[in-house]
Amino acid sequence: MLTPVVFIVDDDVSVRESLELLVSSEGWEPELFASAQEFLARPRSHVPSCLVLDVNLPDLNGLDLQKRVAADRIDMPIIFITGYGDVPMTVRAMKAGAIEFLTKPFGNDVLLTAIRNAIGRSQAALDFEEGIRSLRQRYTTLSSREREVMALVVSGKLNKQVGGELGISEITVKAHRGHLMGKMNADSFADLVRMAAALDLRVASHA
Repeated sequence: MLTPVVFIVDDDVSVRESLELLVSSEGWEPELFASAQEFLARPRSHVPSCLVLDVNLPDLNGLDLQKRVAADRIDMPIIFITGYGDVPMTVRAMKAGAIEFLTKPFGNDVLLTAIRNAIGRSQAALDFEEGIRSLRQRYTTLSSREREVMALVVSGKLNKQVGGELGISEITVKAHRGHLMGKMNADSFADLVRMAAALDLRVASHA
């Protein structure tokens, strides 16, 4: 299993160093940044991770960085830390998806629990992403006819109706259906419907 990474963005070197020790003591990999721009310059990593983020930073502030992260790193939950938080700031951060907003000083256990929860969420997001990637890959192996049959079948049409729409026999529809279910690794019709929903397939209209 890949070692989870905890990204720490805080302009206070003493805070960074103390958090580095705390994170390392739990077996996670800490990565430290003094500013939002430093963090943004780092390439995305595909390992379970979270971001421990100070609200007040010298360049881009924490709330603005949160917007950037939410847009393209949905597998990276954010835990805010701040020396002086207020209610509107907390509400704004939580509404934008932060999983925790901690005001210094806070107990180590509180932060570690938040990080543990964040890493669990990150792992789940990465697993989902990998599942969708694998599903898309299997879908690309279908022929154009098999894709047409799949779209019509998951929309609820019977084999006979599918054949009528596509101008092919019911036996041919059954053959295509069997092939595509095999290629998609679908164990049942319900399984195939779930896959189509995950792929966000749109049923094409046929003359």
